[in-house]
Amino acid sequence: MTERPVERRGRDCEAAAMANGERKDYPISMRLPDADVAMIDRAASLRGRSRTDFVREAAVRAAEEAILENRLIRMSEDGFDAFLDAVARPAAPVAEMVDLAERPAPWEPGYRAER
Repeated sequence: MTERPVERRGRDCEAAAMANGERKDYPISMRLPDADVAMIDRAASLRGRSRTDFVREAAVRAAEEAILENRLIRMSEDGFDAFLDAVARPAAPVAEMVDLAERPAPWEPGYRAER
């Protein structure tokens, strides 16, 4: 009987590839209008990145953001009451923030550049 290769998928495939020292890349293909590609290329160029690196980074950042936005935070009833109490209290002024807010903006009279 002839042995046939077994197709591996998912974690089995990942574990086998890592054990063999193989590189793990998954190609993603998409169709984009010329205007979108031009915008992506311009932005990637401004960042000194390739189109692939720029799109990968943007996609991963968007994925992380989506996951974090939907993360469930669990706490006890007492902890939740303490959280609501802290949020409901007026904030105490922070001296550095008050000072910054009172300084003239660079386009306003009286502005002095501090170094």
